Amino acid sequence: MNFTRNCISAYSNQLVIASIKIFSFVYMNTLSAETVIPKYAFEEDVAIGNKIFKIVQSTCSVRYHKADMLVPHRKDYYFFVFVKQGNSRHWIDMNLYTLKPDTFYFSVPHQVHLKEEAKPFTGFAINFTEEFLAMEENGFLKQLPIIQNRHNGHQLNLNSSDVVFIEDLLNKIDTEYNTKQNWQNSMLVAYMHVLLIYLSRLYTEQFTDGDQAPEKLLLKRYLARIEDDYKEIHDVAAYADMLNITAGHLGEVVKKQSGKTAMEHIHERLELEAKRLLFHTEHSIKEIAFELGFEDASYFNRFFKRLAEQTPADYRKSTRHLYH
Repeated sequence: MNFTRNCISAYSNQLVIASIKIFSFVYMNTLSAETVIPKYAFEEDVAIGNKIFKIVQSTCSVRYHKADMLVPHRKDYYFFVFVKQGNSRHWIDMNLYTLKPDTFYFSVPHQVHLKEEAKPFTGFAINFTEEFLAMEENGFLKQLPIIQNRHNGHQLNLNSSDVVFIEDLLNKIDTEYNTKQNWQNSMLVAYMHVLLIYLSRLYTEQFTDGDQAPEKLLLKRYLARIEDDYKEIHDVAAYADMLNITAGHLGEVVKKQSGKTAMEHIHERLELEAKRLLFHTEHSIKEIAFELGFEDASYFNRFFKRLAEQTPADYRKSTRHLYH
């Protein structure tokens, strides 16, 4: 689908960031040492009145909030986008993405977003909350790979049959969403059940081996615990207690299933969050250390240098060139 002249005209009237240097100036001046990466709350569509789910079909116009532009932030909801046509640029964590046609993008609440430029796109955007997922009583949706996102992914490549299936399903979801009938959320959950399973198959093919053996499930439970508590708990034995197993058994299974020690997984999660804060904020090293549960900033420095092979200060300095 090509953009029409009207679409191009509408786009030309939007504020477009033409230079990364301008971006750098604005970015650096919107943050201070006291700034925490903000987390944006789910915003319901007032016309529809759904407080836990939203789908928007974009046929041309730029639908980004001004507050999203150039501001690192998290979303406290799941954000999925099917791009039919578009090529704008944005960051997820420390990775730059340029949107590609017929591609599916997804993010989960802990990932950091930064939109570099506003361009129109055609496709669908879906927002949904933890409460929406919890409508399925057995918790199945919450356990799907696309929701767990253990590999910190963001992009799924689609073949022609994937595009046909996903686009058709999204049109059905959009129709249901915009038609006020009884049991709407139940119907939306049913449609999303199908979509999330389909996307999880793609995720498994593109990011994981799909093994669902009991020991693999234990690894997933361990990683889920780390995601919840990594800032407060840095000890493998404490996680083993939560999982009602011994630290030795946990370490053995984790090593066998992932090729990494149980402690390495804790350290990798801490390193990822440290890099996010160094990359997206102007927090001092001491403030970041405290945020991640380190009482001693010097120990945090040694910890980060051992994993990243450079000090936190050097990492922050070396990433600044990405803005120029």
